Amino acid sequence: MVKDIDWSSLGFGYIKTDYRYVSNYKDGKWDKGNLTTDETITLNESACVLQYAQTCFEGLKAYRTVDNRVVCFRPDMNAKRMADTAKRLEMPVFPEERFVDAVEKVVKANLEYVPPYGSGATLYLRPYMFGSNAVIGVKPATEFQFRIFTTPVGPYFKGGAKPITLRVPDFDRAAPRGTGHVKAGLNYAMSLHAIVDAHNQGYSENIYLDSATRTKVEETGGANIIFVTKDNKVVTPKSNTILPSITRRSLMYVAQKYLGLEAEEREIYMTEVPEFKECALCGTAAVLSPVGKIVDHGKEILIPAGMTHMGEITQKLYDTLTGIQMGRIEAPEGWLKEIA
Repeated sequence: MVKDIDWSSLGFGYIKTDYRYVSNYKDGKWDKGNLTTDETITLNESACVLQYAQTCFEGLKAYRTVDNRVVCFRPDMNAKRMADTAKRLEMPVFPEERFVDAVEKVVKANLEYVPPYGSGATLYLRPYMFGSNAVIGVKPATEFQFRIFTTPVGPYFKGGAKPITLRVPDFDRAAPRGTGHVKAGLNYAMSLHAIVDAHNQGYSENIYLDSATRTKVEETGGANIIFVTKDNKVVTPKSNTILPSITRRSLMYVAQKYLGLEAEEREIYMTEVPEFKECALCGTAAVLSPVGKIVDHGKEILIPAGMTHMGEITQKLYDTLTGIQMGRIEAPEGWLKEIA
């Protein structure tokens, strides 16, 4: 059964579903965890998450495939990335196998909210963890809570993905040897002013350069970035301050193994950008968002694919990866976690 929801009208926002997963860490160990119908969280006013932003999160989706299976896309990769983030933030690792099991439990409990195949909608999952006990000195929490909630979401772009405009801001996203490579909440908090400022000036997003030299492309505030060369090579920036996007890594594999293209992760200088024929942002929400123009302090760089459609290679990447996710194309082993 599927809930009677107007799936076509859904945006990308929060809608309460029936169950969420909760596990608490205390006295050096995680409890067994459970599903609950209560969406509220009660915290001490001095909880570490509120005082020192000790929190991290993940994002993934559940889909109905063409043959009506319910699957999640590479949840083991989200489990590994959250474990890496937890270590960097002095948080206890939620065991990776338990993470995947929790994903399975919460999706099964909310199966009626997994949209029908072909609707363009999906069930978004948000795993997250935070320091929950009272802390006043600057130090890590000793108690933590891990949770996963779900919410049905519509297609990120209604009416199709239209190329967007980016700007090179005067703000930095991450410092060398900082936390740019992990999915910490604080990384997103510091980007909020920059994205609001970009929107106020008519841009869709910021494209950040490395903070050390401000010469190399890194990523945007909420997504990795890929480029396509004139000879159809797919390239993506390499840096130790970039969040390792699961979607980006999957797209690079698809480029090589499914489309027979050369794919490379390397340093990309801003001076190279005018030479690329396609550009796109990549992430869980939209998979690929084509870029039509980048503005660098008044200098416009027009992407040859144009401002009206995805480029040829970007479209092939999008069609292939979404085909894998939806069961239309055979997936590499381990990429789809079957839930029901």
